[in-house]
Amino acid sequence: MGRQAAWWIASSVFILIPAGLVGTATDSPPEFNVKEHYTKYEYRIPMRDGKRLFTSIYVPKDASRSYPFLIDRTPYSVRPYGADQYKKYIGPSEEFEKSGYIFVYQDVRGRYMSEGEFIEMRPHIDNKKSAGDVDDSSDTYDTIEWLLKNVANNNGRAGIWGISYPGFFTSASIIDSHPALKAASPQAPMTDLFMGDDAYHGGAFMLAANFSFYTYFRLQPVPVPGEKTYPHFDYGTEDGYAYFLGFGSLSNIWPRIGQRPNPLWDDQMNHNTYDDYWKARNLAPHMKNIRCAVLTVGGWFDAEDLQGPFSTFASIEKNNPGIFNAIVEGPWVHGGWSRYLGHSLGSADFASNTGEYFRRQIQFPFFEQYLKGAADAKLPKASMFETGTNVWREYPVWPPKNAQPRTLYFGENGRLSFDPPDKADSSVAAYDEYVSDPNKPVPYISYVSTFVTQEYMVADQRFASTRPDVLTYQTEPLEQDITVAGPVSPRLFVATTGTDSDFVVKLIDVDPPDFPDPDAPPPRDYDAPYPSDVKPPRIVMPGFQQLVRGEPFRGKFRRSFEKPEPFTPGKVEEINFTMPDVNHTFRRGHRIMMQVQSSWFPLTDRNPQVFVNIPDAKPSDFQKATERIYRSTRQASGIVLSILP
Repeated sequence: MGRQAAWWIASSVFILIPAGLVGTATDSPPEFNVKEHYTKYEYRIPMRDGKRLFTSIYVPKDASRSYPFLIDRTPYSVRPYGADQYKKYIGPSEEFEKSGYIFVYQDVRGRYMSEGEFIEMRPHIDNKKSAGDVDDSSDTYDTIEWLLKNVANNNGRAGIWGISYPGFFTSASIIDSHPALKAASPQAPMTDLFMGDDAYHGGAFMLAANFSFYTYFRLQPVPVPGEKTYPHFDYGTEDGYAYFLGFGSLSNIWPRIGQRPNPLWDDQMNHNTYDDYWKARNLAPHMKNIRCAVLTVGGWFDAEDLQGPFSTFASIEKNNPGIFNAIVEGPWVHGGWSRYLGHSLGSADFASNTGEYFRRQIQFPFFEQYLKGAADAKLPKASMFETGTNVWREYPVWPPKNAQPRTLYFGENGRLSFDPPDKADSSVAAYDEYVSDPNKPVPYISYVSTFVTQEYMVADQRFASTRPDVLTYQTEPLEQDITVAGPVSPRLFVATTGTDSDFVVKLIDVDPPDFPDPDAPPPRDYDAPYPSDVKPPRIVMPGFQQLVRGEPFRGKFRRSFEKPEPFTPGKVEEINFTMPDVNHTFRRGHRIMMQVQSSWFPLTDRNPQVFVNIPDAKPSDFQKATERIYRSTRQASGIVLSILP
């Protein structure tokens, strides 16, 4: 769940990592001692409406020079509490600790030790008419005003940063920004929860991630000190597929797990169309009057807030001419740029420590320039890591202007080609079909896990391509590299025997049969003794089907996310949607593959394939449906890619 920020999922292991942690090698020098170099203070900073926000401040002990503020506002607690209790790590990375900043951590309104009411993704108020009209922009403004007047040795400049939910607070804080706010970095920022961030993708509810988040994240009485550790929900099993299938309807979840209802979960689940609840929380239209430099950061393989960075960057670019506004996208999971080497993800190897590169060569110089007056970091508009070739690319605009849309068309016998269908004879059955059974949904991974695994976004899809309820199309081996830079847009002509259906589309890079396989066993030596035991199977890289981008789309939203409509059984309908951007090169000799299916469980909730309010669906509503994907001249299904020349 993107809003977790400090929850990190590696395979099926749930790991808690403090917000400032950056992985270091075992042979690295002694860790930086925060308490030795900084003095911690705690304050309750008054806001314009009289509420006080709890704030921890770490001030460098070296008073021979002045320092800028670097602020992190969080709903997850600024723990540890107490002036003598120090964080082990402070700031975005160790470079900041050593350089010297006044680090400011604040519990946002209504969380932990801060007063006031917490509101999920508090809507921004464009026209504030009284002191009671407060939002995260006003709270940040008031905080900076207080810091400038009450914390010694500041240089009059402030910056703000945050990952995930704190990324949202960073974005919300820079609207109508304080004059002293000079630099901001919203990282994996939630921007519009319904439109591709944590809650819904293509109208489908992101079940497993939301469940793991809202069993922990609740409204709370304030002030209340944060726990020393985050509570761990006991699933009673490692098999998330069976666990979530056992609930039947979504409305059964909370009664069956024995927890009291969570109003925040109810809001996510019950607002299952793009209604006023979501529209008010879409931050993009309000990203105006920003006067500071902005560096938005995201990961190509962020399972939680993949779309948010693109939406935030584009909105700032549109509404705030004249400021420095840049975006960085690397081969990272949610927040991975902050704490991992970034050399690999699952079986995908990126050939260098991309996380270290970002922290040292992009993030740190950015803040040093705008908060300390250091040399021009010379950052481009878009710093994009190109997967497939494993190189960093710089662009003056994103998406690149010279990227041209080209359509890959589905063909007979699983063929995928840039050549459109050439058969217009209606007597020929120009479609492929499969039977989708919501009681036996297609899993999103080939192994068991209760949590959304971080590597699923690059996982091998061979397990899915052999299923009868998954359609697979692929090109011939490519004769030259093809680089996709920008959005990926499926264009489907479909029919169903049900009255509602999901359509999950996956873009896949297929390794050639001679792809290097470093873990391949040596040739069998028949004179050697037998091994002591039979080893578990390994991942074979030749033929590996690496997921590049995948997204669901709930068919009832094909005309509007506000007013869903049922399908007429058997009627051909067009479904067009856009998946988040990629920057990937399919290498010569590889194949481009597309897969289409109607479930992706329990990553997304099940569509009963009957037009009902899905959270209230009864067991009898979950019915098999035959899904057809058409590929004739008049009904040519395919996918539009933004391809560089």
